[in-house]
Amino acid sequence: MIPKYRKQFNKDFSQEKYNQVKDILTQKSGIEPAFRISESPFFLTKEFETKLIDASESIIDQIKALPKEILQKAIPENCKVPNDTDQPHFFTIDFGVCKNENGEIEPQLIELQAFPSLYAFQKTFENTFCEVYPFLSAIKNPMSADQFTHYLKELIIGDENPENVILLEIFPDKQKTAIDFALTEKLLGIKTVCLTKVKREGRKLYYEDNGRQIQIKRIYNRVIFDELDRIPGLTLEFDFREEADVKWITHPNWFFKISKYLLPLLRHQFVPKSYFLHEFPEHENLENYVLKPLFSFAGSGVELNPTLEITDSITDKENYILQRKVQYEPVFEDINGEFSKAEIRLLYIWRENDERPILLENLGRMTKAAMVNVDFNKKDAIWIGSSNVFFGEM
Repeated sequence: MIPKYRKQFNKDFSQEKYNQVKDILTQKSGIEPAFRISESPFFLTKEFETKLIDASESIIDQIKALPKEILQKAIPENCKVPNDTDQPHFFTIDFGVCKNENGEIEPQLIELQAFPSLYAFQKTFENTFCEVYPFLSAIKNPMSADQFTHYLKELIIGDENPENVILLEIFPDKQKTAIDFALTEKLLGIKTVCLTKVKREGRKLYYEDNGRQIQIKRIYNRVIFDELDRIPGLTLEFDFREEADVKWITHPNWFFKISKYLLPLLRHQFVPKSYFLHEFPEHENLENYVLKPLFSFAGSGVELNPTLEITDSITDKENYILQRKVQYEPVFEDINGEFSKAEIRLLYIWRENDERPILLENLGRMTKAAMVNVDFNKKDAIWIGSSNVFFGEM
């Protein structure tokens, strides 16, 4: 997309430098990435960045204008957590790099979430690319590492002692995102705690550290609540649905409220038309749409080519959407002259007293497969996996 940067990167690239990127990430975090790291960042124009930001701002406006009761309807009854908040602490939004009917490259909304992503990892990843390829520093994210850290500390720790703040996950050591947990610990000075280790005494929650019982006052939540029921034999002292003296960052209800559930309600040039499955109009052609469950991660349950047989077999049609297909455009050239497709996730935080969220960083994903997800790539392909976006002038 920006030939001069692509040409320079591909000229400078070597397997040794790729290994160096991965080694630095391992050294900084203390663990190896459990997901594939792309050999390359990708480069997009400032004009494309403006389109991303404008679309995001419009989507934020539309979400803010929605009645609260509309958002509340998104939460399954068995997943409602008490002490909800007026807005989420995190907001992430995914766009594909696509080609429109006029042959122009443009962003198209894929999904959105009010759930934390790889914030600590992604800032480290961007800085690591710049360490190994110094020319990238001229076009890196203008937000300094100190400002980035200040924002996250202010949001997640607030006025509490860091030992009373935890990153909460279920079996964190087994998660592919464990490297982000490790970097978050280093960045913020907090502990990662498995949900199975949380103790409850009345309304108070505790975790153990070196034989000490420490009260939990704030939870940086990384647990996908509705997935807990799918873990066989899981025994917990703390049920999210019970009242507790703890502050959620961000509250679990927002995982449902800002999700694919909103896609049929949004309107914008860069938002593909979407319908709830039970409201899909007869005049639309099913083959032009992708079928997605409302609540799933990493592409699970997505049907790229749904059929009437598939849609008719679904009993809970209100929990699925049909989203108009977009054409991901392979425009990111690798060293072999082959091309990758990509998605961009914009990583926002939303402070409690702010009218609008603040954009901190981006996350890129590259692929040569039909779905833009690191789990769907061929094992021998290059220029695929987790990446970062650099924006510059042509």
